[in-house]
Amino acid sequence: MHKKIIEKTVKATIINIIVALCFTIAVVGIIYLFYGAKIEQTISIVSKIAIDKENAKAETLPTIITEENGMENYPKYGEQYATIEIPKIDVNLPVYFGERLDILKKGVGHLSNSYFPGEGGSVIYMGHNTKNMFRRFSELRKDDMITVKTSYGEYNYKIYDMQIINETEMEKMPIQKQKEILMVFTCYPFINIGYTKQRYVVYSELQK
Repeated sequence: MHKKIIEKTVKATIINIIVALCFTIAVVGIIYLFYGAKIEQTISIVSKIAIDKENAKAETLPTIITEENGMENYPKYGEQYATIEIPKIDVNLPVYFGERLDILKKGVGHLSNSYFPGEGGSVIYMGHNTKNMFRRFSELRKDDMITVKTSYGEYNYKIYDMQIINETEMEKMPIQKQKEILMVFTCYPFINIGYTKQRYVVYSELQK
């Protein structure tokens, strides 16, 4: 008799758990159905704050500017000066000089202490992992192309590596002048809610 009571209790508990789980899934599904866009927006804003916090000091660093490529007028901080195209994942986005939160709301940011396309050094771009930006980065492979179109010329880069790094491993995105490397990074994992400590970096080299 005691054994049957225990069995009934266990069965009832399992059923309650299953019912609660199904109810939770249903509620989450309904919420996402009606508020999916707002959820995406919230995730985007949180990620933007994270990157903005990480790069808050960058604006105060000296910008590397030379006259080697014949560029007459450098963009002002916050100004769009290019577009980035990645055909493999249907990306065509504006590029702005700078990395503040208000800039990243509009498109792709250019780390302000890195070189410009055509100057022969490290070019570092950043963007969010939202579905209309860099969420499909995992689909990129070696030899895929990235094109940056500026007001002073077009630059084509071939991807040669992809890495997942920690936010503190900035030595894996070095600023150097030996060869022109475009590094584009976004938050990782690609689908996340809130702050993440990892970055997905795509490395590409200028094709001449």
